[in-house]
Amino acid sequence: MNRREFNQALAGTVIGSCGVARGAGVLSQASAPAAQRDQGAQAPFGISIMLWTVFEHLPFEQRLEKVAEAGYRNVELVGEYAKWSDADFERANAKRKELGIKFDCTAGLTFGVSNPEDREPLLGELRRALPIMERTKCPTMIVLSGNRVPGMAREMQHQSCVESLKAAAKVVEGKSIDGKPVRLLLETIDPEENPKYYLTQISEAMQVVDEVAHPQVELLYDFYHEQISAGNLIDKLEKSIAKLGLVHIADVPGRHGPGTGEINYENIFRKLGELNYTGMVAMEFLPSGDPVEQLRAAREAALRAGAEGVLSKSKGT
Repeated sequence: MNRREFNQALAGTVIGSCGVARGAGVLSQASAPAAQRDQGAQAPFGISIMLWTVFEHLPFEQRLEKVAEAGYRNVELVGEYAKWSDADFERANAKRKELGIKFDCTAGLTFGVSNPEDREPLLGELRRALPIMERTKCPTMIVLSGNRVPGMAREMQHQSCVESLKAAAKVVEGKSIDGKPVRLLLETIDPEENPKYYLTQISEAMQVVDEVAHPQVELLYDFYHEQISAGNLIDKLEKSIAKLGLVHIADVPGRHGPGTGEINYENIFRKLGELNYTGMVAMEFLPSGDPVEQLRAAREAALRAGAEGVLSKSKGT
């Protein structure tokens, strides 16, 4: 099951080579020399990839080889391990270590936080997931709100999000994996992908995380979903930076690479640099051409623009 299918199932319970590939999305390079003039400037964030978007018909170990070929050393999962045997875990971990890859995040919990009746099943899932996260050295879990509950007031569902996340925070409180605190990241989904989904805008997700007020509960800002839901991306990025644990990258329309659609990702990557965002920037786009080339180009463009943001901030411009 891929991530889109997973989100749709809840209703029932890129870039081209920079300046070379045409039609695949090419970010502007007009400002590239600024970063090149100061070789000490680096983007403060890391780069990852949501694995469901690429090479889905290859064996898991070969998928890791392909993303490593594109220059990625961080990978995010969506429960690909759900039916793994002990031998599967051993092979995956061996390949991960061989390639120098870390699994920085995963998703796959089937219960959300917005329905009070789902709270105990969600906590049970989370407890069962923790040993697997430990086994894969993956310290972060994405949490979804789930769907609207017919007849339940929105205020009640909002409060359920808060209370369920507080309860989930107690499950992971003080725990660490691979030397990093276990974190829970609340994600929104746009209403086009799932018309029944409760939490569709980052502004309310920010309120929820703020009310939970726990250092191990943070926000996942998916620019693709938010552009479809509400837009005004950079203003909300600035407002949410203190609560931000992860960002996801894909362009609108089509969920293709940055530079193919209406989102100005060069400005977003630059702003992440200016804000000194130190989390992961995870590519979650569907390549429209050669996946390795487009992933490589997206990674390079993000790091370049992020470094430019650092320079801009240091110069006060």
